[in-house]
Amino acid sequence: MMSAHDAQELRPGRAGPLRLRDMGAFHVGGQALRLQGQPSTREVLAAGGEPVLLDPNGSYWVGQMYAQYFLPETPGRATPLQLWHGGGLTGACWETTPDGRPGWLQYFVRRGWDTYLCDAAERGRAGYAPRQLWGAPLSQTAEAVFARFRLGESLEGVALADAAQQAFAESQFPAEAFEALVRQLVPRWAHTDAVILDAYQALLERVAPSVVVCHSQGGMFGLTMAQRRPDRVRAVVALEPAAVPPPSQDDAAYAVPTLIILGDRIDGDVRWPAMRARIEAFAARHASVEILSLPDIGMRGNSHMLMMDRNQLDIADLVHDWLVRTLEG
Repeated sequence: MMSAHDAQELRPGRAGPLRLRDMGAFHVGGQALRLQGQPSTREVLAAGGEPVLLDPNGSYWVGQMYAQYFLPETPGRATPLQLWHGGGLTGACWETTPDGRPGWLQYFVRRGWDTYLCDAAERGRAGYAPRQLWGAPLSQTAEAVFARFRLGESLEGVALADAAQQAFAESQFPAEAFEALVRQLVPRWAHTDAVILDAYQALLERVAPSVVVCHSQGGMFGLTMAQRRPDRVRAVVALEPAAVPPPSQDDAAYAVPTLIILGDRIDGDVRWPAMRARIEAFAARHASVEILSLPDIGMRGNSHMLMMDRNQLDIADLVHDWLVRTLEG
């Protein structure tokens, strides 16, 4: 008799060889900027090496983003799919869960989607601007992330390796692997939204029309790009967007099919009730926007990191099926 685990593994997108017809990467967007009037310094760039005179004055390319693509051997979908990450993270959050399970990248490629994995401008492999242009970045502590991502009440005074002891009861997040999530965190800036949006628009000019699957801070970018360039965005799936476009003169024009997915324990959070109210108001203004609250359909215990939770492939099934109905039904 087949076990429940074996039955899960046989569901589409969950296992089997990952066969590609192509893969690759590119940078897109940004602009050339020049620095002038900055002092030179002497720096040792390799241990034991000779000091090098570094003159910071000159040209830099700033604001570009990085995209890596994975094209399944047998494409099953006419529309490419892009994965946009949240604040303080990179595209790595879609590749593998903290406890080592395949991520949504592999899932959607196995389901036949040409999939683009992104590092937004100012993150990861996109590169960073000189501090003279952007100033110092912001960083998040492990304790702040543990609470903000709704993994547990508090990690104060607890070793990272013991995070599972502080996780919410019935939490879907693999808190025993919290250290692996912390290793993914990168610095971010609070004033570069326009730069990031411009780079995403450049990506959509190159690879579009596309489906945008986005998370947290990336949710705001996905919704904004759907409003700004509906000809380039076929559909949006926003996992707990950290913000939504505010009402504006062109607000009524938002017509891109959009699914916003919310996890559990929102009512007890400091920030999320107000954020959910703004999401609900956004959906009320636009008939093309649906909200899917996972607790309301019996999926309980999900954190802010929906693509990493233990039931992340069940959520991916919901996303895939919604996209197929929306785009092909």
